[in-house]
Amino acid sequence: MDSKEWFADWFDTSYYHTLYANRNDAEAADFISNLVNFLQIEKNSSVLDLACGKGRHSITLNKLGYSVLGVDLSPNSISAAKQHETENLRFAVHDMREVLIGQKFDAIFNLFTSFGYFDTITENEKVVQSMHEMLVENGFLIIDFMNAQKVIDTLVTKESKKIDGITFELERLYDGSHIFKEIRFEDKGKKFHYTERVQALKKEDFEQLLTANEFEILHTFGDFSLSAYNAAQSERLIILAKKI
Repeated sequence: MDSKEWFADWFDTSYYHTLYANRNDAEAADFISNLVNFLQIEKNSSVLDLACGKGRHSITLNKLGYSVLGVDLSPNSISAAKQHETENLRFAVHDMREVLIGQKFDAIFNLFTSFGYFDTITENEKVVQSMHEMLVENGFLIIDFMNAQKVIDTLVTKESKKIDGITFELERLYDGSHIFKEIRFEDKGKKFHYTERVQALKKEDFEQLLTANEFEILHTFGDFSLSAYNAAQSERLIILAKKI
């Protein structure tokens, strides 16, 4: 592997999408619908899907009546997403740590554990500060993250998955600050090895990070149905906040 940050390398491969091809699009669409209904975001509002991948959430938001920009660091993912572009649905390659100059949004969505990829708290702060800068006054921020506490408590250390003829050997570990997933597989006679590394951020970490950067946390949910969050049992950590 080269010196690029791990996510810039791994997320831009076709194998990343093969491994995670079983994501439930219907469930994701229901989740987005639940969120916008709860927040009562006005139709035609300007929305940013930050770390949008191939754009499945962006497409859903657009169908619900919003003007959407989806951005991601992966050129290959954005190339795929651009096939769905319309007048009110656009996609671009962008690093979430940077501000989109001159653009303001009524809401920013950061979904499916697309945070905490970095090595330092300083970089997390840079992301949150960029989000704050790109929101209008009283704009909404939605972060959907794994429930790190439950992931740690129920960590599956070794797993094998066969998808599209490729056997992915997965190993997971927690080092006290990050959750690692080692991904090894062979395809077309060549061996591959990638590492996912995500900060094990808990509810209190997000609370501290957001309040220190001028956000007010409105609600915290524990699943896509917007049930109450429980550190031991919830599948997700979903935070709704407002720029102040």
